[in-house]
Amino acid sequence: GFLEDGILVRDVGRTRRRYLRSRTFPWDVLAVLPTELLCLLPGLPGLPGVPGVPAARANRCLRVPRLFEAFDRCETRTGRPNAFRTAKLMLYLLLGIHWHACLYFALSAHLGLGSDPWVCPGSARTLRRYLHSFYFSTLVLATVGDTPAPQREEEFLFLTAGFLLAVLGFATVTGSISAVIVNLSSAAAASYPAAGPVRRYLRARGAGGRLAGRVARWHRHLRAQRKPPAELALVLRLRPQLFGPGEFVCRRGDVGREMYFIREGRLAVVAEDGVTRLAVLGEGLYFGEISLIDIKGNTAGNRRTANILSIGYSDLFCLGKEDLAEVLAEFPRARAAMEAKGRELLLRMGRLDSGAEAAALAAEAEAERRLQGLEAALEGLQTRAARLLAQLEAGALRMALRVRRLEGR
Repeated sequence: GFLEDGILVRDVGRTRRRYLRSRTFPWDVLAVLPTELLCLLPGLPGLPGVPGVPAARANRCLRVPRLFEAFDRCETRTGRPNAFRTAKLMLYLLLGIHWHACLYFALSAHLGLGSDPWVCPGSARTLRRYLHSFYFSTLVLATVGDTPAPQREEEFLFLTAGFLLAVLGFATVTGSISAVIVNLSSAAAASYPAAGPVRRYLRARGAGGRLAGRVARWHRHLRAQRKPPAELALVLRLRPQLFGPGEFVCRRGDVGREMYFIREGRLAVVAEDGVTRLAVLGEGLYFGEISLIDIKGNTAGNRRTANILSIGYSDLFCLGKEDLAEVLAEFPRARAAMEAKGRELLLRMGRLDSGAEAAALAAEAEAERRLQGLEAALEGLQTRAARLLAQLEAGALRMALRVRRLEGR
């Protein structure tokens, strides 16, 4: 398929027509033409000892852009991108050595196989000649040396060009390996933040060494146990969702099971007719939390209070009700701010029952008062139990002393 206005098109006919009209189609046709059949023509010059002309298959290289495209797609979809990059780098190295070996063998065949110690020996076995060429190219491109001294001008030029390519290859390999290492370090730093900025912040605030030591030990514990910080744990609970133009994210009266954070796009709060816009929500805002949190006096309960319509393509993050409850339990200030905002919205929409809110607050205060009474009574019982236990232990000790004195008499 292909993307059209952000929508994946899977129609075979449209895909075929689009491919036939694309710029890559003529190059793909040229790449698959059986040009090696030209070697069967009589009178075509060829290399001595080589069946056919390998250059006749050079049109296959026109598929290289497709190969790079396939590599890019695999790299973005695989779960181990660094391992894939390393394998791709090894493939490039082997392919470069292979091509250099082919050029070396072609030059040796042009100069005469076995004519001097530098060229490829004139062995009757094809595998032997290929292994010798591959070994020679590996020595040259790895700058190991230990190759026979060149005798002719062509050999000097070829060897010099090979050494220059080796220098470029080393730079490329070093850069690729460095990129893989940097990616691994960046991934670890993203999951486990560095302690340096935190220590500088503590010093700027005048915090003592004891607190800085606790923070440093906390960071070491996270890295040793492979535990992400609380902020990353919150991010991992978010689920991405995409809505197209004219799609409803939620409708008024639906049961609320999640809240949404707007990453990209715009959404409209519409009336019951689905056309009249009451408000527009942009990037960075959130909605849907009123039906998830317990606001005293909310007459809507766990039902949605508004119709939310996606104006264009909207990229949202979704947070479930259970995950939201766990997060708000860890961040009471965020819960208070969210409840205050929800209460203001409900009051503006006329969906907040003041009497029910007051009754709920009174019931909550009464329950809190009773709970405090029970806690005080429990503390009193614990104190009495501890006193009785101490008296029992003292009585048992006095009885043991009397028994010992009687046994002594």
